[in-house]
Amino acid sequence: MIAFRRFATLPMKIDIVKTIFSALAGGSTLLCPMPSRAQPGGYQIFVSNEKAGTITVIDGGALKAVAIIPVGKRPRGIHVSPDGKTVYVALSGTPISAPPKLDARGNPIFEKGHDDDDDDEAKSDKAADGIGIVDVAQRKFLRKISAGSDPEQFAISADGDEIYVSNEDVGTASGLDVVTGKVKHIIRGSREPEGVGIAPDNKTFYVTCETAGVVYVVDAVKYKEITHLSVNPRPRSVDFLPDGSRAYVPSESAGQLNVIDAVNHKLMETIDLPKGSRPMCVKTAPDGKKVYVSAGRAGTVCVVDTATDKVLGAIKAGARPWGITISPDGKYLYAANGPSDDVSVVDLATEKEIARIKSPGSPWGVVIVPASN
Repeated sequence: MIAFRRFATLPMKIDIVKTIFSALAGGSTLLCPMPSRAQPGGYQIFVSNEKAGTITVIDGGALKAVAIIPVGKRPRGIHVSPDGKTVYVALSGTPISAPPKLDARGNPIFEKGHDDDDDDEAKSDKAADGIGIVDVAQRKFLRKISAGSDPEQFAISADGDEIYVSNEDVGTASGLDVVTGKVKHIIRGSREPEGVGIAPDNKTFYVTCETAGVVYVVDAVKYKEITHLSVNPRPRSVDFLPDGSRAYVPSESAGQLNVIDAVNHKLMETIDLPKGSRPMCVKTAPDGKKVYVSAGRAGTVCVVDTATDKVLGAIKAGARPWGITISPDGKYLYAANGPSDDVSVVDLATEKEIARIKSPGSPWGVVIVPASN
């Protein structure tokens, strides 16, 4: 039991009450009033915390953290199975190190005789690499399955039977059989493959290689490279329009968004994002009318009209938003803010941040998990 003494001053009373309320609210900070008709809900948000080795589970209705799940070393990419029963998370024993120095255009500078990528191979714990499996109903880590070296991001097939993984430190992508838990195929790529996205028709997947500035297009059935195309350096992720006609790939160093013809696999256009943008994660709205791009160090999420390929604006979020996801109804966006250990909740109707929810340990990726039936 906690005993309270008489407060000496009113300001002290207010500060203590605020602290208690924040603790009871699960670390959620409301930034502006939210009308009841616009209340999020009907799903959970799972957040991978790269430095803490955990997943935070957030109640989408209460906007409150309700569980912390230990999963292993350096969790980053995170996705939910098609049936909503399982969450998969990429785990890596390669330690975090400082990114390479950048030149005046924002491109990485590599020292002679050194790769100087984001990882330190000499200290890597390869036994920690894999895809972690989390039971949604139990909110429990079950086990880890092999996924090649240093998995970072991945995509899941429409039937949930296969996982396509980027293996950052060895320049490959892996095809993983979920049932057997074994790597079936290895596809050679280029330096530092990172983003992975499966096309809506489930026939191809794209792999972005950040150092080389190359996007590989891979046949998801034959596991053969169809083609590859060049973009400006450090392409971080990829997402598709719902009809599969276009893919979007952000180039971090150039502050641009690449628009790709996903039928013929050709670069159509490059969109300049607002000054200071360091684009990381891209997500298309469920209706396909807008594309949202987390702008990293700019502290914003950029909004692009897919009909005109014009930038409509930038939404202020937390410190260095990285992973983002959109609610199934298209009303809310959630952004993982690594340096501030929290998740921004954005009302997409008003394009305003309405709340922040604590997620300790450098949140990296975020995924919506539907409510169980």
